[in-house]
Amino acid sequence: MNRILAMSMIALFPALLLAETTAAAAPAELQPRAFDPLPLGAVKPAGWLEKQLRIQCDGLSGNLDLFWPDVKDSGWIGGKAEGWERMPYWLDGALPLAYLLDDAALKGRIEGYMNYILEHQQDDGWLGPQQSQGYKERDPWPVFVMLKVLTQYQEVTQDARVIPAMVKFLHCLDAQLDRKPLFDWNKSRWQDAALVIEWLYERAPEPWLLALAEKLQNQGYDWVKHFSDLPYKERVKKWEFESHVVNNAMAVKAPSVQWRLTNRVRDFKMTDKALEELDKYHGQFTGIFTGDECFAGKNPSQGSELCSVVEYLFSLETAGAILGEVPLFERLERIAFNALPATFTENMWAHQYDQQANQVTCALSKERVYTTNGEDANLFGLEPNYGCCTANLHQGWPKFTSSLWMRPKDGGLAAVAYAPSTVTTKIGETDVTVSLATDYPFGDTLTFTVRAAAPVTFPLVLRVPVWAVSPAVSIDRGPEEAVQPGAFHAIAREWGSETMVTLRLPMQVRAERRYNNAIALEYGPIVLSLQLGTYWKKLRGDEPHADYEVFPTTPWNYALRVDDANPAASVAVTRQGVSDSPFSPEKPPITATVTGRLLPDWLLERHAAAPPPQSPVVSTQPDTTLTLIPYGCAKLRVTEFPVLE
Repeated sequence: MNRILAMSMIALFPALLLAETTAAAAPAELQPRAFDPLPLGAVKPAGWLEKQLRIQCDGLSGNLDLFWPDVKDSGWIGGKAEGWERMPYWLDGALPLAYLLDDAALKGRIEGYMNYILEHQQDDGWLGPQQSQGYKERDPWPVFVMLKVLTQYQEVTQDARVIPAMVKFLHCLDAQLDRKPLFDWNKSRWQDAALVIEWLYERAPEPWLLALAEKLQNQGYDWVKHFSDLPYKERVKKWEFESHVVNNAMAVKAPSVQWRLTNRVRDFKMTDKALEELDKYHGQFTGIFTGDECFAGKNPSQGSELCSVVEYLFSLETAGAILGEVPLFERLERIAFNALPATFTENMWAHQYDQQANQVTCALSKERVYTTNGEDANLFGLEPNYGCCTANLHQGWPKFTSSLWMRPKDGGLAAVAYAPSTVTTKIGETDVTVSLATDYPFGDTLTFTVRAAAPVTFPLVLRVPVWAVSPAVSIDRGPEEAVQPGAFHAIAREWGSETMVTLRLPMQVRAERRYNNAIALEYGPIVLSLQLGTYWKKLRGDEPHADYEVFPTTPWNYALRVDDANPAASVAVTRQGVSDSPFSPEKPPITATVTGRLLPDWLLERHAAAPPPQSPVVSTQPDTTLTLIPYGCAKLRVTEFPVLE
């Protein structure tokens, strides 16, 4: 938004003209992002992605407020249930889901909740309940989440009440911080509030806002120092804020959010360092890191909390937009296409608290592998272990959808991540729509159709994955032009009434050595896992949101015969096509076959697969042809395998 328009918005909202705070001086301007996010609603899902969002809406996400007390009777809407983070968490995903699908029923209920919240702001600006049972009075953490909700609500409705309400709360917060500094969760998660302040400043550039963001940073936990040399290099055995998996997933965006305020080179570079440190000591093949509930090392039987998956996605969307680096969007896709769908049942009525890369049973057990989580942490159910993930799981797919397209700093449109979608926006004064038809990540051909209301010149920027084999682009079915893997490719030209651009991203099987020299396989952005037979045992609760244990009905303890130098020669891939349920374990869109042998001595340990035996291994069992499917389809799975000698 240009400064003239921003200043006109100030005139509309007199609250912004309140006296500046006495906070320390802040930078006069924010550092510009490489890509500007588009407002909610500019990008709409299509194809398999729209089907996935519809599955989500028909499951827990679109129905939780109808029966789950902590949302249905939340203190945020005048009820007597929890009035802390759960209602804001649910709205943070359910609101964009409702508007992306234009679901009238869900939109209607959400608008009612938003009206109540806006109409019941307290006189001094505080939003939400003064205190929720079991939590401290006037804890700003849940309001940080509600501020994120309000930014999305304003983008999609242009409700004139939203920005004044945000400004009024931030003045209240500013005064409170002088007498009651950040603490506990809000101290660890200050960057979520700073991000919202940056959003607001771009629409109403009052210097006191940046001073407040700097105050939050100064009172908050120092994530830049934390990630410069991760202090937790081993499995953590006691609960604490600094090693908490969700806090760290949220904090991945902290250095880039901070850089916009400081313009320090060290802050700019620290996001890359954060990913490097997390991968080195706790990384998993799906792009996430372990934490069940705190850091848990690299053993593929350790878990990763669902909240950390969706928050890591949001951090990558945020940091990717600010920094404009291809690897951040590569990881965004990797997590979205693997770790995100894997932790839900196919119909998205049940979820896990913890997922495991090597997950061969999901059973209630007092003998547990987790660092600090409980005995039911990897059950599929309504609220296994703890209800925070029940409230927070909803943002993953909707925010990923909204982040597929962004606007480059120099203008035009950029496809930073890929899934079937349509983006509608203006380039200058011209209406432009770009539709992407594709089965990606299950197929390698992406067809963009660019439609402009009048001839207009701008760059169409396409991300070319680093793993693509001889990628190429063509225009209107013309000759193909080779493009550089691991970079952004810009097509700068005049666009007319309709132009077709085809991007081919050939995929091949790749291998990586992991924990105890085990091997893991991937195909394009898809991680491949062993397909296991499953038996689902209902444990408790009411359908369709009951709790289930899951047991294997086929062997899981195999070692693979794979040539590291040429894994494609060892693994044959077949594309099946995408069904109405994109991550169905019965109808996976991709299957692969590989040779393996049973490894009888590889057994369960603490109700989980023991760490993979050190490779290479020897087995006298006969060769067996094994079927691998996408990690996101496999609810029981082995992902890191011992390798035969």
